[in-house]
Amino acid sequence: MLDTQHEAQPGNGHRFALFTLTTLFFMWGFITCLNDILIPYLKGAFSLTYTQAMLVQFCFFGAYFIVSIPAGILVGRIGFKKGIITGLSVASVGCLLFYPAAELGAYGLFLGALFVLASGITVLQVSANPFVSALGPAKTASSRLTMTQAFNSLGTTVAPFFGAWLIFSGTSEPAHADASAVQFPYLMIAGALAVLAIVFAFIRLPSLGAEPQGAPSLKKALQYRHLKLGAVAIFLYVGAEVAIGSFLVNFLHDPRIAGLNEAQAAQLIAYYWGGAMVGRFVGALVMQKIAAGKVLAFNAVMVIVLLCLAVVTEGPVAMWSVLAVGLFNSIMFPTIFSLAIEKLGDSASHGAGVLCLAIVGGAIVPLLQGMVADISGVQLSFLLPAVCYVFIGYFGLKGHRPVFLSTEK
Repeated sequence: MLDTQHEAQPGNGHRFALFTLTTLFFMWGFITCLNDILIPYLKGAFSLTYTQAMLVQFCFFGAYFIVSIPAGILVGRIGFKKGIITGLSVASVGCLLFYPAAELGAYGLFLGALFVLASGITVLQVSANPFVSALGPAKTASSRLTMTQAFNSLGTTVAPFFGAWLIFSGTSEPAHADASAVQFPYLMIAGALAVLAIVFAFIRLPSLGAEPQGAPSLKKALQYRHLKLGAVAIFLYVGAEVAIGSFLVNFLHDPRIAGLNEAQAAQLIAYYWGGAMVGRFVGALVMQKIAAGKVLAFNAVMVIVLLCLAVVTEGPVAMWSVLAVGLFNSIMFPTIFSLAIEKLGDSASHGAGVLCLAIVGGAIVPLLQGMVADISGVQLSFLLPAVCYVFIGYFGLKGHRPVFLSTEK
């Protein structure tokens, strides 16, 4: 249960808790962004179409749809800290599965390993996001979650260099015969996740998240209108963000845009995610003064403009328009998340489960964009994520206002 006394008194213990939680945000940002490198690599290694390559994101983010509600129930029983340890352990196992997948050279096994890895990250998301929101005053929850998410963006900024160096090994094209280059990187990540699980098992954190007997149900959480609208916004945002990141390498490889090889384009992805990191640090300060909903709506409009520019122009203008999207994407996920669980009280863990379920947008939207790209080309396909940001703008302006739709007469 979320303790309102804990929310009102941040304290030194909560500062330490926030510090330790930033490592989790870094790790899952790092892992998620590696998919953007993994997609073009596996596309070459297994001679895949764009649609087939997007199954990487479909399986990864599909885990959120399947695991989120059970994860919310689990975390409601064991609390946020044990939920974090469980998530880290499962994610570590998922990374280890990359080794046999590469040994056998089976694309299907890679997809299975990604599903297990994402299942662990789902449990982490359900545990860590509401944990951060609870560690301090409710009115600064968006700012606090945005600040910790900035370290998520640090992970996504570092990952392209790591992936380009170890997976592409500095070559201009991905290997077309095997997928063994992914073994060592994912073994390293598995070890890091296992170490984090051990660390979290021994450090002291506030006891939050476990629900008492007779606690509010998932059904009650779904009576909050802003939670349901927030879930739609999360679905569309994550789907759009992942779709854009997934196509960046291929977009920058286009001779009309930048004509870069895969290794060079993979490194440029760091500008996309680096912009998100900078934007989150800036956004955390801005939202101390300006309402989070207004900042969210403004950023959504800016992304729509940038994506339209990327579609109708070529060369450096198109390239930098897409890369600049990261700057305005920056505050969206943590802001939508914190606004959607505002005033949920003891229903927060269930609400977090619903929102994490909506992350399945990262499976659906990239797959749809892959289909559009196969038919109309990569550049024109960026109109699809642009449409997603229209609803996000609405949520920021109006849809985030807390409304409880009671079914009682």
